Amino acid sequence: MRQRNRGRVALAAVAAMCAAAALPGQAFAAGELPAYAFDPGAQKVAGSEASTEASALAPGSVYRSSIRPGEKLYYRLDLDAKTNAYVSAVVVPGGGGQVAYGDGIRISVRDSTDMQCSSEDARFESAEFPRPIAAYAYRLMEKDSSTCQDAGTYNVLIERESKPTSATGAWDLELRYESEPQLKAAGSMPTEAPENWPSASPVPPTTAPQKRSGGTSYYDATGLETGEWQEKDGIRPGQTLFYRVPVDWGQQIFATADLSNSNASDEFVGNALALSLDNPAHGRVDSASPLSYSGKSASVSLDPLPPVAYENRYDSTSSVSAMRFAGWYYLSVSLSPKIAKSYGDKPIPLTLKVKVEGKAGSSPYAGDAGVFSVTSHDKDMARSGQSGPQAARSDRMKMIGAAGIGTGAVLVLGLGVWTLLARRRAGAAPAGGPAGGGPHGGPPQAW
Repeated sequence: MRQRNRGRVALAAVAAMCAAAALPGQAFAAGELPAYAFDPGAQKVAGSEASTEASALAPGSVYRSSIRPGEKLYYRLDLDAKTNAYVSAVVVPGGGGQVAYGDGIRISVRDSTDMQCSSEDARFESAEFPRPIAAYAYRLMEKDSSTCQDAGTYNVLIERESKPTSATGAWDLELRYESEPQLKAAGSMPTEAPENWPSASPVPPTTAPQKRSGGTSYYDATGLETGEWQEKDGIRPGQTLFYRVPVDWGQQIFATADLSNSNASDEFVGNALALSLDNPAHGRVDSASPLSYSGKSASVSLDPLPPVAYENRYDSTSSVSAMRFAGWYYLSVSLSPKIAKSYGDKPIPLTLKVKVEGKAGSSPYAGDAGVFSVTSHDKDMARSGQSGPQAARSDRMKMIGAAGIGTGAVLVLGLGVWTLLARRRAGAAPAGGPAGGGPHGGPPQAW
């Protein structure tokens, strides 16, 4: 029995190690750009052209779907009369497909009478090359509103628009549905957007640059904190890199992307680099005007944004309104594939300068705020540069290590007990009796 138990412990440790090793990773051929890493926990769901046949989405869940040019697809929400609901859509076009200025999607949340609760567009705009882009829509409970306030069935509508000259293939969609936590004291919260906030860009970080490798998606985005960060492998034409920064209540985020010079050419490429920021619900906050490139060092920055505050949602400016909750804010940097024609396919050095300013304030929510919070673990991940999957792998290996130490301690203790019992029995054995090695003179033979 003891042999079998020890074998089971060993097998469990091996299984745990295999599970840790099997966590998602990127595998791609040499010279090939890594694909967008979809959340492996995403469920596949098909959008419906008929609202009455739409599949239901569940809060706290991630889904994969797709949409073709001109399609209008519905998904269903079952909402109560007290919870704010957010649904985001990340558009992932196929590699190499042509996109135009107005191409993109519109996402909206609608009640059972088709009254629109909110909507947002995700467009490629002047950076006319395929890359992941995101938008969100929501249903908010508002005291003075009569629209979208009842409990019942609501619909998420996603509409795709593509120019006739654009690629006609389906775009993948990654959908997320999050419920906003309830407030501690709703009646005491401000109901107007702040009129004034610090808008001057801060002094750039002065710490020595450190190397980090960006992720391929929101799921495996690399953690960053205040500092200057050099992309370990540079950025290649056609590539999009993802990073995430924890921004707490009362804090502001500033970001700049610097693209290094290249001696391969001096040809002008317009709208070569795109820098975007999305909030914890994967809703668009802001994007910098796309950077043009002519072989010289170039830099682009996000406009100053307000400190994170619940009342920002009442501002009519979308970039201010999107700074409405704490959590991970996502930076994405995309380099146009057109760069390869003049500068080759080799990576170009990229540096990100990030600064988070302000003292962290308290959460307005009651209880655990989930993705709408910044924890000490989040700060540790940003400090060490971990992505979500890397942090999960690290936590699992720590658990395996602790289990291994515990198992070893039990084995050593067991051997010690048997040794002590053997000595006592040997001392108590009658003269001429067995001195050990038999069934009562020491540890069991099969240990």
